[in-house]
Amino acid sequence: EVQLVESGGGVVQPGESLTLACAASGFTFEQYTMYWVRQAAGKELEWVSTMGPFSGATGYAASVKGRFTISRDDAKNTLYLQMNNLKTEDTAMYFCARDRQSGNTWTYRGQGTQVTVSS
Repeated sequence: EVQLVESGGGVVQPGESLTLACAASGFTFEQYTMYWVRQAAGKELEWVSTMGPFSGATGYAASVKGRFTISRDDAKNTLYLQMNNLKTEDTAMYFCARDRQSGNTWTYRGQGTQVTVSS
């Protein structure tokens, strides 16, 4: 059974940093492209970042490029998202996900971790 468990969210002020982690189990983690996605209150799910298998190619949404860094530790089956210079508009529930389908849907998502950026 695929399980994705996020952690590391919290309440921070604008300009501060957070690192999110996603512990994966139930599949051969290193072989899969993994994603971070987020959903702000009242809004649709939004893609944030992607990392290919075996610490491969990365991609970022324009809104976070230059501030967020995705990484993975295949030995620990863990995906990370380092978030620097956080802005109020980054406030959302953050999920790690696997198997992107058409549009903004993914077959597997964790329960999420809340990030709130507020002064």
